[in-house]
Amino acid sequence: MIVDERYTTYLNSLYPELNEGLSAIRKEARANYVPIIRDETINLLMTLIKMNQPKRILEVGAAVGFSACLMATCAGEDVPITTIENYAPRIPIANENIKNMGLENQITLLEGDAMEILPTLEGPYDFVFMDAAKGQYINFWPEIKRLTADGGVIVTDNVLQDGDIIESRYAITRRNRTIHKRMRDYLYQLTHDEGYTTTILPLGDGVSISVKGKK
Repeated sequence: MIVDERYTTYLNSLYPELNEGLSAIRKEARANYVPIIRDETINLLMTLIKMNQPKRILEVGAAVGFSACLMATCAGEDVPITTIENYAPRIPIANENIKNMGLENQITLLEGDAMEILPTLEGPYDFVFMDAAKGQYINFWPEIKRLTADGGVIVTDNVLQDGDIIESRYAITRRNRTIHKRMRDYLYQLTHDEGYTTTILPLGDGVSISVKGKK
């Protein structure tokens, strides 16, 4: 927990409940230890969707479809969403959740490795949400840049790695050092790319918000 848990608990208590369908997906996901977005990130994502009113949305990392269904509900039925998932056991669950929410005509779930799928997509997307393997964000970035519309928003979850991002690589367990380095490289790219304006929020497990400049 990056922010004092008391603040987080209090703030989350202020937000209204999700609708029945989304609440059910969230409850089942947490019961089965599926890593879906945290409550504070849910409310940030809802706010950003309402604020930017995107016309096309791309998500990398569907998991069980919770965040795609959340974004579809916020964006409205006329906004198509493309989401990508590589972990085979979760794909049928995601498809079932999307169908149960009545969103199968709005959400397209692409099965497979995002590194292979992203180059096949045609943009532009004016809202991109990345919530996949943290060590791959830096590798996704060139294609995400290509697919994002001028003025588009890119939101990346889990960028502070429960606070480990500020630690020396030698303080990180050996098996996590590659992910640690790649995330630091990714955050450097985001904050130093002249075509983007980026802020990083210590919210949830860390969220970055990048806005692509208009030509």
